[in-house]
Formats: sequence, C-alpha cells, structure tokens
Amino acid sequence: MKVLFLSVPTGQGHHQTAKAVQEYLAGQPEVTCEFLDVVDNTSTLLAEYLQKGYLLSTTKTPRVYGTIYDMADRRDATKASGLGRVVKSILNKKLFEYIKAYNPDIIVATHLISAMAFTYLRKKHEIRAKAIAIVTDFTFHPFWEDTKMDYYITASELLEYQAIKKGHPAERIKPFGIPIQPHFADKQSKEDVRRQLGIEDKFTVLVMMGSMGYGSSTLETVRTLNRMNEDFQLITVCGNNKKLKNSIDRMTKYKPIVNYGYTNQVATLMDAADCIITKPGGLSTSEALAKNLPIIMLDPIPGQEDRNKEFMLNNGIALSVSETFPVTEAVYQLIHHPFKAEMLKHNIRHIAKPYAARDVGQFMAELYKSMKKE
Repeated sequence: MKVLFLSVPTGQGHHQTAKAVQEYLAGQPEVTCEFLDVVDNTSTLLAEYLQKGYLLSTTKTPRVYGTIYDMADRRDATKASGLGRVVKSILNKKLFEYIKAYNPDIIVATHLISAMAFTYLRKKHEIRAKAIAIVTDFTFHPFWEDTKMDYYITASELLEYQAIKKGHPAERIKPFGIPIQPHFADKQSKEDVRRQLGIEDKFTVLVMMGSMGYGSSTLETVRTLNRMNEDFQLITVCGNNKKLKNSIDRMTKYKPIVNYGYTNQVATLMDAADCIITKPGGLSTSEALAKNLPIIMLDPIPGQEDRNKEFMLNNGIALSVSETFPVTEAVYQLIHHPFKAEMLKHNIRHIAKPYAARDVGQFMAELYKSMKKE
C-alpha cells in the first residue's frame, strides 16, 4: 500500500496529524508513505502568504479574519470560493506531476487547501487513488464545501449533522477522531511524573501557547494566576514565542513556575497537570482530551476555533474564559470544588479519541484491501 499525505504550512497541527498516522503505518508490513507540503513544493509565493499572512490575520487583525470566516460560512456552497480559484490556478500542474510519479493507492489531505487542490485535480485527470480528508477541528470549515473526497475523518460523531448539512453524505463521514501521537493515549500517575520533572506534588496548572504564536493575553493570564492566594504551581509552554518566554522568566514569582519554550514533553506535562489553559486548537484539544485533562479555553482564533469552543462548551468538556468568568474563577472552582473537574472528565470520556491514528490507519488498510478486490 502506497500512501501520500498532503498538507500545507499553516502551523504544526496539520503536519503533526499526518505524522501521527504515518508513525502507525510505519509498523505495518508492505506499507510505504510519503509526505508532501503541496504549497512549499509548488508555489513559494503562496507558501509565504499562508505562513505570514495567516499569522498576521490571526494576531494583528483577528476580527477581520473572523468576519471573512463567517461570510464564507454563509455563502452559496454551489459557487466556487475565491480561495478555491486561487488554489486551482496555482497548485494543479506540479501536484499532478508528483502524484503521477509516486502513483499512490491512497491520498490523505490534512488541510482543506490540499483537499481543494486534489479535488480540482481529479476533475481534470483520472486518478485511481482513494482520497481521504482529515478535518482537524471540531467543526467543518466552510471551504470544505469546495472539496469532494471519498471519505472525511472527523473529530466526533456529533459533527455528522453539520457534515450532511454542508453536502457531505453520511456514508463518507468516518468519526475516528483527530489523529494524535500514540503516547497521548498512555497515562502516568501525577505523583510519578512530578517526581520525574522535579516539581512539587500539588495542584498544577498547565498553560500552553499555540505553535503559530497567537495568544496575546497569555502573559497577563500567568501574571494574574501568579497573584492568586491558592496554593498551586504553574507549568508554562510558550512554543516559538521567545518574547513571551523571556517575559515569564523575568517575572517576580509568588508561585513555583516552570517555564518552557518549545518542548517535545507535552504529553508528560499533561500527565503532571490537573488542568490546562490553552486556546481551542483541534490538535492540542484532542491531546488534552486523550489525557482526560480538564480544559480552560483562552484566546480562540476567530473562525474555526470559535466553533471549536462552541462544540466543547455545548458538550460539557471544557470551560471558557470571558469578561464575566475570568481565568482565576475557573482555576478557583477546579481547586476548591473537585466535582467540577470530575464532571468535565466524565463528559470527556465520551468525546476523546485517543486511538484515532490507529483507527485511521486500520481503515486505510481495509480500504486498500477492498480496492485490490475490485
């Protein structure tokens, strides 16, 4: 079985999703995988726009981004979007040459732009490969309506109605979850992990940034928590935001604060924590859910992360900070009223998909078997 993963450079989540499935398939006999960043390999101009333009829109002009998202969500789904036309004009030729040379059995798109590109390509050329899209949020981005894949991997069964409403037949929807690294399915005791990390065995709050650097209120959140009277400690993960890390390092600390920049120990840090404060990104949320870790949502990116927040609130698996419900109140409740955390954990058990990478890989293997019989 030959598998080709297609993604684009907008944060690490889409690449990491592909990597998680690749790692599962690496242990299977007679399977080969290749990964292609369709933008980096076809259009330097579009790659720069996606990397810098997306970051600018979500950090400098988030309301504008959210407005555009909402307009797209309300548009006539029968008409091609402007983004779709751009993708069609730029990506097709080189992408088709790559696919023709590799000749995969299954193509997996982990970003809607790569799914768009493949959709337009398949309208022009005969491609024998089965096409799978992995939707990496707890919602269907409106531009998914510009795609036509054979199957869509979704985060939850609860997205089925939304998918059908947006024109995707129920038989194409496979709610295996957002694929994450397998070690997030493993759970270590808090006491053991805290001992390994050399930190105190007490209530622990994990604060995490997203890989794209969004999260302007994170520093103020840490400062506010640092001044609370309750006895707890903080673990902060700043990702690639060096300015934030330096600011936290220089803070006057009234509580123990262990401050990380980029780290590959996220699964371990989640095991050490009693709750996580993070923005509601699809991948990071899926990782926390796999760990059965109560989530306090902060700074959603307008658009898809607003929809992620709605999903989690409506299903009782996370708390959301607002002007009238500050982060201090959320943490206070979790410390002093343990039933609140247990309520969240109970609901999380119904939503979490810790073995999504395995389930997607097994589905692909079964799909390949059925293709050979045809």
